[in-house]
Amino acid sequence: MPILNRAAELQNEVTEWRRHIHERPELLFAVENTAAFVAEKLKEFGVDEIVTGIGRTGVVGLIKGRGEGSRAIGLRADMDALPLTEITGKPWASTTPGKMHACGHDGHTAMLLGAAKYLAETRNFNGNVAVIFQPAEEGGGGGNLMVKDGMMERFGIEEVYGMHNMPGLPVGQFAIRKGPIMAATDEFTVTVKGRGGHAAQPNRTIDPIVIATQIITNLQMIASRNVDPLRSVVVSVTKFNAGFAHNVIPNEATFAGTVRTLDEAVRDQAESRFRQIVSGIAATHDAEAEIAFHRNYPVTSNHEAETVHATQIATDIAGAANVNADIDPMMGGEDFSYMLNARPGAFIFIGNGDTAGLHNPAYDFNDEAISHGISYWVRLAEQRLGE
Repeated sequence: MPILNRAAELQNEVTEWRRHIHERPELLFAVENTAAFVAEKLKEFGVDEIVTGIGRTGVVGLIKGRGEGSRAIGLRADMDALPLTEITGKPWASTTPGKMHACGHDGHTAMLLGAAKYLAETRNFNGNVAVIFQPAEEGGGGGNLMVKDGMMERFGIEEVYGMHNMPGLPVGQFAIRKGPIMAATDEFTVTVKGRGGHAAQPNRTIDPIVIATQIITNLQMIASRNVDPLRSVVVSVTKFNAGFAHNVIPNEATFAGTVRTLDEAVRDQAESRFRQIVSGIAATHDAEAEIAFHRNYPVTSNHEAETVHATQIATDIAGAANVNADIDPMMGGEDFSYMLNARPGAFIFIGNGDTAGLHNPAYDFNDEAISHGISYWVRLAEQRLGE
């Protein structure tokens, strides 16, 4: 069952939508224009129910099938862009300096719109399909807010599915796995408070820089000596700020970063050891340490049965040789995790070809992937609601 003929026919039209969105990037929850564009298209398609303002600026369209049945599945795309200045030079490049679609959410939105148009035309399924357009995936937790707004209950969603493009994976290919596929993305900020003084008299100070660097070095022991080497954890310090002069030891030093895990037990262990190491080393040197540890997106974990369904649909479209059903987990994060915690479902990657990587100012979504994505969404909806 290859790419749908109708999906191929929609290719040029959906590409125009994608490039329209790409030229007009919006950040986090401030996606009013994108959401309005989505709602306008859904209305044009004849979608039965269109609800805006879910999760602040999210949009959900409900498409009712021809057959009887109350079951509903959710298909989700994200709408927000990133705070980067685009350097692609494409005719459809961002018109807003400092904002660009560097993660392909414009492509995700366009592909799901294409699927919505197809499904509204054919309605070859029982029950309902909820097409979900989410704001604020890039750090705002829009998926969490949509769930908290009662989206699953309101639309009777029993299963939920997500899709993301993957640079480096050839167009026409898919990748997925059962269980954890993307990491929890916890964040931390630590302020080490010592006693400043003259750099020529360090013995009269409690040097927060030296203490902070000891802490940072020892934090790497969480991965190397505390956690089972067969279970993944990453601790990365990405910011360090201290001091203001060559000859002054400051009172404080601050560093920040992220902890990535693929398992809730390891997540708990990593946070516990993090706090022990920071507090213990600071106390050893008569300093204080203020710890702000924020649990961000949870692990994105695919449910077994739904992963089997998603894998089979991808295989039907692309062929078994073009579907990696056991891709290695990734330590990046994804707030579709909140939806998977609320309902069974699966998250799949679709090939974007040989392009710049995600979150890169040279990145652009590959429009050749559009017909593959539409075909996947349509066949998934028809198969899951076909019995």
